[in-house]
Amino acid sequence: MTASASWFLPAFTQCPLTLDYNVLSRLISDVQIGMIADGTAIGMGIATAVNRLRDSTAKSKVIILITDGENNAGNIDPVTAAELAKTFGIKVYTIGVGRGGLVPFPVNDPLFGKRYVQANVEIDETTLKRIADITKALFFRARDPQSLAGIYERINQLETTEIKIKEYRSYQELFHYFLIPALALLFIEVLLGQTVFLKVP
Repeated sequence: MTASASWFLPAFTQCPLTLDYNVLSRLISDVQIGMIADGTAIGMGIATAVNRLRDSTAKSKVIILITDGENNAGNIDPVTAAELAKTFGIKVYTIGVGRGGLVPFPVNDPLFGKRYVQANVEIDETTLKRIADITKALFFRARDPQSLAGIYERINQLETTEIKIKEYRSYQELFHYFLIPALALLFIEVLLGQTVFLKVP
C-alpha cells in the first residue's frame, strides 16, 4: 500500500508487502487526512510501488492505482512512471473514484477545527487510461463503494496466481486436564472393588 502527496516525501509506503491482513487493516485504519500535505503525486506513487515490486519473482505483479483527482505534485510524470512499471513487467490497474465536480473536502481550520468546504475535483481519465494501456492493464471508474468492490473482484479474477505460504502454529497440550481425573476415577474403582461394592459377574 503506497500513499502519495506533495511534501518532503511525495510518496511513502504505509504498509510493506504482506499476507497478514490484520496488520494491513490496522495500518489502513491509521491513515488520516493531514498526515502529509495535500496533493496528488500519481507518478511518485507508481514509482514507489514499482520500487517495492521490481525484485519480486511473482508471475503476476500488479499495482492498483486509486485516485479521485489529477496529478499535481511530485517530480515524476505519471506516464514516465507507467513506462518504468512496464520495464519491470508490472501491470498498473487504474481506478478513478468519486463523482468529480464539486465535492465536500475536509480541512483543518485553526479557529473552528475540522470542517468541510466545497472543492472542485477533476479526474484525469485520459492519463489513467494511458497508464493502464502502457502496462497492459485496464482502467475502471468507481462512483460508489459497491462498484469499487466489483472492480476489485474483476481484477482478482483477471490476476489469478498461486501463492504458497508457510504457516506456523503453536499447540498447547491439554490432555492432562482429562488424564488426572480419569486416573483418579480408576483408582476409586479399584478401591471400591475391594469392598462391599465388589462386582460379581
